[in-house]
Amino acid sequence: MTSLRALLAHTMKERRRILGITQAQLAERVNTSTHYIGQIELGNKFPTPEMLERIATALEIDSPQLFSMDSYPTETIRQFQEVILVDVETAVVNAISSRLADIRKMV
Repeated sequence: MTSLRALLAHTMKERRRILGITQAQLAERVNTSTHYIGQIELGNKFPTPEMLERIATALEIDSPQLFSMDSYPTETIRQFQEVILVDVETAVVNAISSRLADIRKMV
């Protein structure tokens, strides 16, 4: 599971716990299936921006808070930051490599 998926899954579970609601109750608030909510919380699915907004509203938070690390212990936050940094570095290297390959083809 990628770090953003894990972060979203954790936040959704934690907010549901705080609000005292089940996946089924969240799904009803969001107007989606319990299966879909479960798949997001397992990291198998990643919602669209519109769905993220609906989930945040149903969890009574602002959309950016879905990716907040406030409820994590400090060590877990550091680990997530390291994973996210590696993900970003990998994406940048891949993008540069791809662009260089395109340029070489043109030369």
